[in-house]
Amino acid sequence: MRTALRTAIATALVAGVAITAPALAAGAAFAADGPAAVKPADLTPAGPGTVVKPGGESDTVKPADTAKAAAKPADKPADTAKPADTAADAAKGTLVRTETLINGTIAKIYKVKERNYRAELFYQGNPVGVLEATTRSVAGNDNGEFFVLNPDGTTYNWVRNYVPGAEPGIYKLADGTLLELAQKDGRYGLQLIENGKGRGFTYLSGSRQVWTYGKAVVVLEQDGGFAAYIPGVSKQAAPELVQKGSAPTPGPVVTLGKCTVQQDIPSVFALLTVTLTNDLGKGPKAVLKDEAGKPIVTLDRDHAADLGQGLTIKGANTTTPQLGQRTQGGDTPYAWTAFPKLPKGCEKDTATPTPAPSTTPAPAGNTGTTVNNGGQTSVVPKGGVAAGAELAAEGDSTALIAAGAGAASLAAAGLGFVVLRRRAAGARG
Repeated sequence: MRTALRTAIATALVAGVAITAPALAAGAAFAADGPAAVKPADLTPAGPGTVVKPGGESDTVKPADTAKAAAKPADKPADTAKPADTAADAAKGTLVRTETLINGTIAKIYKVKERNYRAELFYQGNPVGVLEATTRSVAGNDNGEFFVLNPDGTTYNWVRNYVPGAEPGIYKLADGTLLELAQKDGRYGLQLIENGKGRGFTYLSGSRQVWTYGKAVVVLEQDGGFAAYIPGVSKQAAPELVQKGSAPTPGPVVTLGKCTVQQDIPSVFALLTVTLTNDLGKGPKAVLKDEAGKPIVTLDRDHAADLGQGLTIKGANTTTPQLGQRTQGGDTPYAWTAFPKLPKGCEKDTATPTPAPSTTPAPAGNTGTTVNNGGQTSVVPKGGVAAGAELAAEGDSTALIAAGAGAASLAAAGLGFVVLRRRAAGARG
């Protein structure tokens, strides 16, 4: 019975292959996808005949192995080929190898021309489908077993790792890649999410398409179901729904006080958020929260970075700070988000006004000495020392004196050298 069904399900043929009435009645095995939208540069090369076993391990089908499989009369009708069949094979291209897929299907791979390969599929000697990759990858799906043919002749074959009829939302692949599935005008599409932002949707144009995101090979079906395979990785898994609906967007800016504003933004980690607070007096604060709103880590002026969570604040001592987020360490660049802008009039700290300059003229010949009404004298250092000097007023009985050029040189060397002399009443030299 199984043989009869597989013989009948020959509907999954690329354009140009005849479809018989019995095949239409029975359904399709390894149905070919429609025109793919993947650019050649997006394709990830693979070794010949990469096969993923149900347990997740991968093997590479060796030519010798496929030769043995092809030597069986039931698996290789070409053993009894007639001269006319040989001429037909030449028109298909040059046979480069034969692969045995997981379910026992035989795939004969032909090179038609550069970036154009063809795969003819047989089960127990009966044709069950044809795939042709011309500059773009194509895929077949036989009840959850996927076979991808790339335009350079490489292939992928795996079972499971599949979510049939998936609902819109954000999905995480086995390698941590985040993809958003959405529907528009009756068509499903996918977009990559990086650093909390979508990189743009590509919608299905046909019944099935293949896309590559980093190393992940993804097959999207017409009903929204999709499968993913990560070449070279032993751990494989079906895409996992981590958030229903569309990707989160930054929330509105809320004013909490005269010079305090707050905003919630998406984290680069799915389901997490970051609350940004910009306060003129206290400075910026960023709080990473889990999906329940519980704080995980807090950054502020005194603690401006948490490398473990991939967070850092740039310009923490300014009124225009930025939050950097990343999911990986090392040289991975940060994605920067500006803190909410302070309201108009809060650009400068008006709580500490700058004192007005003195209107009392300095005595003739004095270079840098100001006399106040209380009789106190302060010497303001010049040059490099003046740049960091902070002089505070003292009581009437105390004079602040700088010890000449020697004090200036010591201060430049990093020593705070000040002489305080208590003035005794009536003591004159």
